[in-house]
Amino acid sequence: MTTFALLLGGFLGLVAGSELLVRGAVRLAAAMKISPLVIGLTIVAFGTSAPELAVSVSSALAGQPDLAVGNVIGSNIFNTLLILGLSALIVPLVVHQKLIVFDVPIMVGVSILLLLFAQDQQISRFEGAGLFAGIILYTVWCVIAGRRESAAVRKEYSVEYSDETPASSTESLRHRLLRMAGYLGLVAAGAALLVLGSNWMVEGAVEVARWLGVSELVIGLTVIAAGTSLPEAATSVMAAVRNERDIAVGNAVGSNLFNIMSVLGLTAVVAPKGLAVSSEALRFDLPVMVVAAILCVPIFVTGRQISRSNGAVLLCGYVVYVSVLVFQATWGTGG
Repeated sequence: MTTFALLLGGFLGLVAGSELLVRGAVRLAAAMKISPLVIGLTIVAFGTSAPELAVSVSSALAGQPDLAVGNVIGSNIFNTLLILGLSALIVPLVVHQKLIVFDVPIMVGVSILLLLFAQDQQISRFEGAGLFAGIILYTVWCVIAGRRESAAVRKEYSVEYSDETPASSTESLRHRLLRMAGYLGLVAAGAALLVLGSNWMVEGAVEVARWLGVSELVIGLTVIAAGTSLPEAATSVMAAVRNERDIAVGNAVGSNLFNIMSVLGLTAVVAPKGLAVSSEALRFDLPVMVVAAILCVPIFVTGRQISRSNGAVLLCGYVVYVSVLVFQATWGTGG
């Protein structure tokens, strides 16, 4: 019971922490007159990937690299196959031209690069630094490119990410500072919950793996990946329900980029000897992640949308992937 309480508390801490962090950061940025489009492409993408970052760093520092690696790989597969598939079943998703010509090719490229880096069964600190440098360059480009987006896209992001309580011309400096302090408080509270939740989740996940007799990698690929991807799932599904179809697709693709370059890159940097990659992940899970990324290219290009039938294919792909994991874990245990 204590183990499941840790897992549940970890999940709740990560979800609540991510929500507070994103809400506070978005309002703080909007109050500072940062473009809502830039907020959506950068701050929200960072914020929804915060649970993955917290769990992966905690896992690596605790000496559980399989959890750290499995969390990122599993989250990317979850984002691509399950979140996009489910969102497309709600409403066919429009794919913006920018995603087709820039973001998706980068997602495919960094996925393949990660597979190449992992061939020696390790992501070195130098390779991690290279990945993290990539996310810095990508973010700078997003800020610059955001100024050239169409009016329709800017309006969509403005509705979702503009400041809900804009400062009036008569608001005193004291009240404005108090409001900004409140936003900073949300960010601080969210960060604290993320740290606490990640520690609980890692501790609980290790115990569950031991109890079930399965590897930490499998737990990271499934339970942990699904839990840390809840913010992305909520953001994309709610965006689809609200017909904000650019946000639904952009969030999933952006989160995949941040997971590889920011989460895995930074985790490899802070780990004392880099990040070990198991042979199981190298043989099966990493190739599945790469194939899922490549699969986005023909789907996105065809009609520049993800149709409901495409969504069903993506969802079936996720079911097959999880079924194979379960079969392997069961067969391995039985053998």
